[in-house]
Amino acid sequence: MQMITNLAELDLNGVYTYADYLRWQFTERVELIKGRLFKMSPGPSKRHQEVSLSLSVIFVQHIRQSGSGCGVYTAPFDVRLVQKKAVKSDQDIHTVVQPDLFIVCDRAKLDERGCLGAPDLVVEILSRGNSSLELKNKYALYEENGVREYWVVFPYEEVLQQFVLDDNGQFRLHQVHTQGSFASYIFPDLEVAHAAVFAE
Repeated sequence: MQMITNLAELDLNGVYTYADYLRWQFTERVELIKGRLFKMSPGPSKRHQEVSLSLSVIFVQHIRQSGSGCGVYTAPFDVRLVQKKAVKSDQDIHTVVQPDLFIVCDRAKLDERGCLGAPDLVVEILSRGNSSLELKNKYALYEENGVREYWVVFPYEEVLQQFVLDDNGQFRLHQVHTQGSFASYIFPDLEVAHAAVFAE
């Protein structure tokens, strides 16, 4: 299997699979969304890292205390999303993303390469370089793949949007948090203090 060591060797308008993705050994971070290649933003900023670490600590502490058996994972950790129920090979997978933070409760979805299937809760922390197209694509992707709860965090504005998947399989905006405390919708015992998330 020939490795690709330079992003310039790829056709940015091409269509790829997870099997192709495994051959890429260049330094740039990319994601695949329905076969299309998307370059990720440059390395996370200090503020992005602070918020990510704060949420990670909150999540891990809760999961350990709850004894739920769920797992908490942070980028870079591949999440392979599939439209088909049965995946026979890596050629059947056309979407690979790296959410900033996520919780998975079905351990059967996890292997050494990452997560195969939708996490239960996904958090994306926006960087200044995030495009509106990227936000739209991720929102639609998580919705159609059945992510039960989705948080979008604006670290510089100190705002967190909380989306919940409804009975029709569509996200609805549950709440927008700018202060105080709130709880996860699907994990009601997971309480989060706004000040703790955005502490410097």
